[in-house]
Amino acid sequence: MRLALDTLYRVATGLAAACLVAIALLVVAQVGGRLIDGARSMLGFEPLGLLVPSLAEIAGFLLVGASFLALGGTLRRGDHIRVSIVLHVVPNWLARLLDIWSIAVALGLAGFFTWHAAMLARDSWIYDEVSFGIVPIPLVIPQAVMTFGLGVFAVALLDDLIGALTARGPSFNPASHADDPIEGTE
Repeated sequence: MRLALDTLYRVATGLAAACLVAIALLVVAQVGGRLIDGARSMLGFEPLGLLVPSLAEIAGFLLVGASFLALGGTLRRGDHIRVSIVLHVVPNWLARLLDIWSIAVALGLAGFFTWHAAMLARDSWIYDEVSFGIVPIPLVIPQAVMTFGLGVFAVALLDDLIGALTARGPSFNPASHADDPIEGTE
């Protein structure tokens, strides 16, 4: 089970990275097209009108994909920002209880948003909704990617909640009184 979950997190994070690479390639293609058109104009030729249609919209959809697909993997790697200053000044048993409580609340919210994102994608599928740009993109595609990313995040939170409730512990480093409450001070 651990291997399957870790593979899920890696695949989602890899897809997020692929979204960022796709954005970069599309922007490079757009800039390259503008440079070619500008050079043709300077040489007295008619510009070809090279552009990536609906670039801003497609890049926005890819950015949504990158953001949501990366949530689960970054949580499991401990890369999310945690404000734990309060956990350093309370007893260890209370800090552990607060960690468990915060993971449970986050899981509830992630489940709520995953469900509603899925219903949004379902509605877009049923009503054949498309984007308004030059290229009509079915909205179910970015919404399904967002839903998948939220689902992976919810699974990662459940994984952490189970870890926090057992001896394994969560994926992040729980606060302890030995740690400095304000990072970077001596």
